[in-house]
Amino acid sequence: MRNIFRTSFVIVVSFIFSSLTISDDKMELTDIFGLEYAAGLQVSPDSKTVLYERRSFDIMTDRARSNLWLAAIDGSSNRPILSGKDSYRNARWSPKGDRIAYVTGVEGSPQIYVRFMDSGATLRVTDLTAGPSAISWSPDGKWLAFAMFVPSKPTTLTTIPKAPKGAKWAGPAKVVDRLTYRFDGRGFLPNGFTHIFVVPAHGGSPRQVTKGDFNHGGTVAWTKDSKNVILSANRSDNWEYQPAESELYKLNIASGGMTKLTDRRGPDASPQISPDGKKIAYLGYDDKFMSSQANILYVMDIDGGNSQPLTATLDRAVNDISWSRDGRSLYFSFDDHGKRIAAKVDMRGKIKRVTDKLGGTTLGRPYTSGEFAIADGGRLVYSHGTATSPADIAVNRRDKTQILTDLNGDLLGHKALAQVSAMTVKSSVDGRDIEAWVARPADFDPTKKYPLILEIHGGPHAAYGPQFSSEIQLYAAAGYMVVWSNPRGSTSYGHEFANLIHHNYPSSDYDDLMDVVDGVVAGGAVDEDRLFVTGGSGGGVLTAWIVGKTDRFKAAVVAKPVINWTSFALTADIAAFVNKYWFPAQPWEAPEHFWERSPLSLVGNVSTPTMLLTGEVDYRTPMGETEQYYQALKLRKIDTVMVRIPGASHGIAAKPSNLMSKVANILAWFEKYDVDAE
Repeated sequence: MRNIFRTSFVIVVSFIFSSLTISDDKMELTDIFGLEYAAGLQVSPDSKTVLYERRSFDIMTDRARSNLWLAAIDGSSNRPILSGKDSYRNARWSPKGDRIAYVTGVEGSPQIYVRFMDSGATLRVTDLTAGPSAISWSPDGKWLAFAMFVPSKPTTLTTIPKAPKGAKWAGPAKVVDRLTYRFDGRGFLPNGFTHIFVVPAHGGSPRQVTKGDFNHGGTVAWTKDSKNVILSANRSDNWEYQPAESELYKLNIASGGMTKLTDRRGPDASPQISPDGKKIAYLGYDDKFMSSQANILYVMDIDGGNSQPLTATLDRAVNDISWSRDGRSLYFSFDDHGKRIAAKVDMRGKIKRVTDKLGGTTLGRPYTSGEFAIADGGRLVYSHGTATSPADIAVNRRDKTQILTDLNGDLLGHKALAQVSAMTVKSSVDGRDIEAWVARPADFDPTKKYPLILEIHGGPHAAYGPQFSSEIQLYAAAGYMVVWSNPRGSTSYGHEFANLIHHNYPSSDYDDLMDVVDGVVAGGAVDEDRLFVTGGSGGGVLTAWIVGKTDRFKAAVVAKPVINWTSFALTADIAAFVNKYWFPAQPWEAPEHFWERSPLSLVGNVSTPTMLLTGEVDYRTPMGETEQYYQALKLRKIDTVMVRIPGASHGIAAKPSNLMSKVANILAWFEKYDVDAE
């Protein structure tokens, strides 16, 4: 099979469930288009039904598609309500559950629609010039609030004479005067700002209710009287240079008057108003300019007074928050040891874990993920993911779990999936526990030795775990063992562990990764002469760092990397953040620090055949980083190729065909140097 792959680029994937015998039915790369998962969970006001987005991929358009489905929480039914070639997303129940608001571009540009649940009739509410987001119903059901980009006039310095009639001139020059002028996945940014609008829920003219040259977005929470909304914004004159700063404001819908509710150095965001309308829950932290900082869950009075932290002792970053139906507690999620946890906390700060099974909403690499919604009686509805399946919908009932959907049984149920197991090694640096996971080929034979791929996560402040990953499964199906881990700097292990690489990245995270490889090799199933390494973004940084430090790997694939911290710090779309939080000074103030951490500084040591792989419109780790390393390797006559993914931004795998191309090229490169392969 592996020789066939070299010549045809057709990868056949074999999978195994631990309880089944190995199947001969194998999976081709194009079956990535068959994967589905549940997201956007919204429980109906009567707690009988969960509205969700059934996300899949369209093989003809090569893009994600999202249809709206309803699943009965008692498990009795699961049916579509809005489906078709276009996507339906951002759905929200009305307060009484008689309507659903959602966004779709089925008639052209994205617009807000309302579906009446009794008749199935659909009303187009808006006729907007830009896509709406952050939809929110007023408690009386009469209004919808949303966020939308409002363009402004571009900056011009001068004009040139008008072109003669019929002439084809190049067009006017573009003048850039903003710090952040392009953004990954969006391209060069138009002039303008995001503002909050309200529109009658029965249709009408949207009205802009925020003003000023500031961005307003994220969660929009209505007060109980439907007269005000709570929102997050940075309205400082210096906002462009404060990437982590924001405050909560109360905005009066009628007058447009704004009252600041919070005031500290650091972000305050994600407001949620309690069922009785008396409290606001929100997320934030005191900004200490560390590279990794964790959100804390706070509660304050509706007027902004008496703010109290509820999760200050957790030492984990809090994600999505939601009030219980009775208003006595709050539910939230956080990552812990590579798993996403759903938990609840009462008003005294007592925390109880509900489930650690959230996951399955990322299909490429095994990042932590998942979401939840709350029903009556403290029942938790959530995206249930495993190492062998993307997210289905599950319900927790008194410590019992019921799975409501089976979105991938038709595709994966008759196939064999790679087995995944956990392992822990001791860091040779300081004896800390470093957690990792290993995937073995479905037909794993303990009497044989296998080639090993070390797969490294990005971030660097992120976390892998025992999650479903199409990339991992494809590597294992091609005959490789695969190991992935959370070295120092990873999240889900607390503030101190994440910031061991503060102003010191990459560094001893390299040693942690080598310890993980040593731990897998010590298990006896790995051929130590057939080691390979790859990683993307922060993982690309570490892959390039590794080949500059050691020649133990037969080949490497460096995906979307940072190679030169100075050029990155001055060209990336997050320059305002990186220069302030990742480094002790600006590049011209501490050039030696930037250079010492740059993989380019080690290129003179590299002997490992190294592929570079990056999206051509990546503005997070711009293509210039890849090109620098490629040219340096070429000048040193190291075997290298540069693979450029057309039309791809930093999220290479956003399009299924790009995900296939990424995996196919990585495997082809490794197999070229796997001289001991059969």
